[in-house]
Amino acid sequence: MEEQRSILTCPLCGHRSVETMPVDACVWVHECRGCGATLKPKQGDCCVFCSYGSVPCPPVQARMAPMCCQAT
Repeated sequence: MEEQRSILTCPLCGHRSVETMPVDACVWVHECRGCGATLKPKQGDCCVFCSYGSVPCPPVQARMAPMCCQAT
């Protein structure tokens, strides 16, 4: 499977970093390289990519795919 990336944006300092997402797991914590804050998912999200990323994590993308295909 092809590697996927997302741009994580820190809600505290606005620092943005391009991060590689695991294809089969969720990332629960991420340390901001700008301010050092420990980012955790927002309530209801499975990981930091779903809360602060430019795209959701691959497991969430996979769950959303059937809905997208049915809409066309």
